[in-house]
Amino acid sequence: MMKNKQETIEKIKQAALEEFYANGYAKASLRTICRRAGVTTGAMYFSFENKEALLLTLVKTMFGSQFENTGAILGENADPLLIYGVETSLQMYIAEMSEPLRELYVVGYSLPTTSEYIYISTAKKLQFIFAEYMGTAELKDYYEMDIASAGITRGFMAKKCDLYFTMEDKLRRFLSCCFTLYKVPEKKQKEIIEQVLKMNLKPMAEKIIADTVKKAEEGFEAVLNDV
Repeated sequence: MMKNKQETIEKIKQAALEEFYANGYAKASLRTICRRAGVTTGAMYFSFENKEALLLTLVKTMFGSQFENTGAILGENADPLLIYGVETSLQMYIAEMSEPLRELYVVGYSLPTTSEYIYISTAKKLQFIFAEYMGTAELKDYYEMDIASAGITRGFMAKKCDLYFTMEDKLRRFLSCCFTLYKVPEKKQKEIIEQVLKMNLKPMAEKIIADTVKKAEEGFEAVLNDV
């Protein structure tokens, strides 16, 4: 019985991820998700309270190991500020290259349960990254400040690039705002920002998107089991 229940949950998660990626959050239909999963609406509501609860599973996947993955790419001795700069810049690239993923990021930073997950899961990482510059700030302070930095991130993600607001402009301004919030000295800010801008992040973002699509097609089973 327990196995059948878990299989149903995994089918619903898979269908939701496919639907969100195909149509974005706002247009995603719970009826379509149930049809994709091959379950009744009753089975869906037995497992998930609403569409926001389904999105939370994807947010956990997207944010769960973001800094660790970037750290693995840059190397264990990489400056934590550089890891932060690259990871958040990759999010900006992903949002710019995929409208459904842009919406999922923006909505994830906006809804009560998903944004709360982001604040809680990110606070310790922010403390590790910025402790050198924040003096005696405690974990509670980083949680509260993440409300501000998440708002900055959401705003820049939602704003599309154009001829007068290029990706370089966006990353430079975005990183400067976040680093200033966490009291990183201006000289250090410029050093890290220039390093980020010199990196070819677009192929990395393209690979992340491709992996996301692949995982959706395969059911995200391995990732979701970890979650």
